[in-house]
Amino acid sequence: MKISFSKLIIPSSGSLAIGFFEDDKFTKFSNSVNKKTANILSAAVKYHKFIGKKDQFISLVSPPSSGYKNIYLFGLGPSNKIKDSDIEEVGGDLFSKIQKNDELKIFVDNQKIPKIKMVKISSLLASGIYLRAYNFNKYFTKKEKLQKSGLKSVSILSSDIAASRKKFNDFKVINDGVIFARNLVNEPANILTPITFARQIKALSSKGLKVKILTVSEMERMGMNALLGVAQGSANPPRVAVMDWNGGNRNQKKIAFVGKGVCFDSGGISIKPSHGMWDMKWDMGGAAVVSGLMKSLAERKAKVNAVGIVGLVENMPDGNAQRPGDVVKSADGQTIEVQNTDAEGRLVLADILWYVQKNYNPGYIIDLATLTGAVIVALSKYYCGLFSNDDTLSEDLIRAGALTNERLWRLPIGPEYDKLINSSIADMKNIGPRDAGAITAAQFIKRFVNDGVKWAHLDIAGVTWSEINTKLSSKGATGYGVRLLDKFVRDNIENNN
Repeated sequence: MKISFSKLIIPSSGSLAIGFFEDDKFTKFSNSVNKKTANILSAAVKYHKFIGKKDQFISLVSPPSSGYKNIYLFGLGPSNKIKDSDIEEVGGDLFSKIQKNDELKIFVDNQKIPKIKMVKISSLLASGIYLRAYNFNKYFTKKEKLQKSGLKSVSILSSDIAASRKKFNDFKVINDGVIFARNLVNEPANILTPITFARQIKALSSKGLKVKILTVSEMERMGMNALLGVAQGSANPPRVAVMDWNGGNRNQKKIAFVGKGVCFDSGGISIKPSHGMWDMKWDMGGAAVVSGLMKSLAERKAKVNAVGIVGLVENMPDGNAQRPGDVVKSADGQTIEVQNTDAEGRLVLADILWYVQKNYNPGYIIDLATLTGAVIVALSKYYCGLFSNDDTLSEDLIRAGALTNERLWRLPIGPEYDKLINSSIADMKNIGPRDAGAITAAQFIKRFVNDGVKWAHLDIAGVTWSEINTKLSSKGATGYGVRLLDKFVRDNIENNN
């Protein structure tokens, strides 16, 4: 679908969508369209009690004599309170309701808002449409399934076409990172193995990232036995991928983004129930988000020193698979009793946390993992679980989440939870009791974070995948986390240097 910007003149034909902020009145533009359509706009506003509230929407069939095919009115909410992400959601929601059109022109009817803000608003609407228009359809063979939507062209009317296009392209760089993550998560596991995932990351070196791929022999030499133990039941060998970006000043410490990349999780010997196991292709969601984020940071030349690292494995049952009760020695020397082979993501994270701290000495670490079902029980699909050893880092992440509508909820960690993962035969076990499962998983990860490092763990199990269409994504992978972390980097690292 083509998204463009065009001159702020009244269209004479086609389909038109007009947006209003709450309690706005018709301007010269809307009055002209109203007159041309025999006053159906004003009649519809009165009949439907349309006042421009967010999510208000009216679809009208215009009189043939007007030259218009369809006219839509949509609400944006109060102009003094609306967030950027709210406007994007309006754009995405609008797209989902107007797909029967071949092409559409969009205009926000307001003469009070300064021109520079209207440029941003038009670009945000375009950004929301761009995200919502994404559809993973590459494996369909029928033409009607391959067609993403009937809508082929959207043109947003703007008083400054060049400025709107530039602002939209700025958003598009981030959104392309989201789509990169979505594509990875949506891929079936027979296509996206650890090796093919690593190849896609290697290709990001063309964006300016320094990419390093660790093979099995390299991991063995470094003693990454926790990660290797997870992978030993699979015919597909594991990989670790490191993406390095140096856009900040020389004295700026690295921020590390760490992602769990279990490309398929059968549960191993502690095998999962068969129903729903097909969903376990997206157990690499954390690695996908880290990869999409690093792509976006490089493409927009972010003024930050960042490193992304992902551990890519499959967790499969096999004659060589790790057994419940095995003890492994992690790369940092701590021993782990593996009581449940389906608690494998934390084992992967343990070794890549060691690697990134040893080789990059980051000041901050943010890890992302589809780690526990327990976090879904606690928060459902509406919030990501946040665990951290630093209050300021937590507050900054929560603020970024509120601004991007990728929300987080902080859950506790502490010594009373930490002791629940003590083992009678090793330094720790990889699973705690049934209660507080998301917390004990976070406590496990915390044991591999060095003293003095500010760390946050994002359990994204509930927000990585959606079974329904949302305002900004179709059913499937959401790409949750890319926009959140880009916003965090902009506001708390780039703007402070």
